[in-house]
Amino acid sequence: MKSIIGKKVGMTQIFDENGTVTPVTLIEAGPCYVTQKKTVENDGYQAVQVGFQEVSEKRLTKPQLGHLQKVNAPKLKHLREFRVDDLSAYEEGQKIDVSIFEVGDIVDVTGTSKGKGFAGSVKRHHFKGGPKTHGQSDRWRAPGSVGAGSTPGRVFKGTRMAGRMGNEQVTIQNLKVTLVDADKNLLAIKGAVPGSKSGLIIIRKAVKR
Repeated sequence: MKSIIGKKVGMTQIFDENGTVTPVTLIEAGPCYVTQKKTVENDGYQAVQVGFQEVSEKRLTKPQLGHLQKVNAPKLKHLREFRVDDLSAYEEGQKIDVSIFEVGDIVDVTGTSKGKGFAGSVKRHHFKGGPKTHGQSDRWRAPGSVGAGSTPGRVFKGTRMAGRMGNEQVTIQNLKVTLVDADKNLLAIKGAVPGSKSGLIIIRKAVKR
């Protein structure tokens, strides 16, 4: 299971021996702890639950504390599940860190995109807008027609219109790991990843490699 939970630190640059600059995103990944093993017999599927980011005891509910104390895990804020083929490779309470990755690995990164609030159709869907001619000086950023008149006489579901933009789960696929620092729990991934600084990030081995 090449999967880990982390926190976005920010973007920077890395220079190689030839002087080539590579834009990278730094992610503080782990340490994570195995908090539960889910089996086909008990849960209907096979997965490992992993926890990340230690917090004080008062930040968790009593059921959450009991769940973590059962496996002698630290007080962890975030819990996520990862499907695995071989459960025997993991033990409850086991520590997982960035050393499971190597430079050159190809990964998929999932995060929550920045929320942009209520946005119009030009910003949200990249509409061209109307022509500023024939007296239409105020139609530049208007959406235009949203459907026909008598037939069907309504607006179809899913029609692209103004609305809330961002703040959605986004996955960027096939990004390259360019640096692994196990001492500082840091991963550097080439390019940009979704979300703002300190946002929760999930890193998995690429599924469409």
